[in-house]
Amino acid sequence: MPRRERRSVVANEPVGPYRLLRLERGGLDAGVPGQFFMLEAPGRLLPRALSLCLAPPGELAFLVDPVGPGTEALCALERGERIAVFGPLGNGFRLDVERPLLVGGGIGIAPLPYLAEALRFPPAVLGFRSERHAEAAALLPGAEVVVDPTLVTDCNVVGFDVLACGPEPMLRAIAELCHGAQLAWEAPMACGYGACYGCAVEIDGELKRLCLEGPVLVSARWIRAGFSPAITRRAAASSVAPIVTTIDAPCVLAPLGARDREAAHHPPGGDHAAA
Repeated sequence: MPRRERRSVVANEPVGPYRLLRLERGGLDAGVPGQFFMLEAPGRLLPRALSLCLAPPGELAFLVDPVGPGTEALCALERGERIAVFGPLGNGFRLDVERPLLVGGGIGIAPLPYLAEALRFPPAVLGFRSERHAEAAALLPGAEVVVDPTLVTDCNVVGFDVLACGPEPMLRAIAELCHGAQLAWEAPMACGYGACYGCAVEIDGELKRLCLEGPVLVSARWIRAGFSPAITRRAAASSVAPIVTTIDAPCVLAPLGARDREAAHHPPGGDHAAA
């Protein structure tokens, strides 16, 4: 069951351009790989949703990309500071796969180290935009690493049970090549458990809350229909918003709350200013 606790920072370590934020676990359950936690962002109104990267004894570790004020505040935390943590939330990766292959792109590597441990370290392919970003591959020793302009889909990913997390173009390409791949998508989240409808998107004419019905989607039909959490309009919270049943796909969270990414790409004052 999810719990809310105030936990102390054990360490905040650089990993290439990212930060590995390590917190005391306390009474929090680490959950299963792919589940996520809502972390208080100091000085910000809303928490940030982060998937668990590592779960060493007594700790919970999160890989954070400082792309906006919320994640920058998390990356600035110092040892001994305390923040509120709520989780685990959502549904994790399905682990009953025969030939697992982990595929990550950029900050999408975040949930893969914990997942790799659960699957007894299967092969992995990681793609990054630069050599500096590729330093994060140290979190997943033995992975095949490619750097732009080489893509992860240039590697051999066909014939495996792919579990992937990364940018939308990468996930779409994986979906075309690997039917049934488990793909971790991203959307802004305010509560993380379906109450606010902040992560609701319209799919085939219905509202789906990605924190519950996703964010991982397996159905190729949905992907070919043009579903895009990053660009599909968010549905406004409404008392008539439908309550939908969970699809037959696992649910995980991409490693970084999209609200900060929106803030980084669309500064306040523009037509798409972040909420």
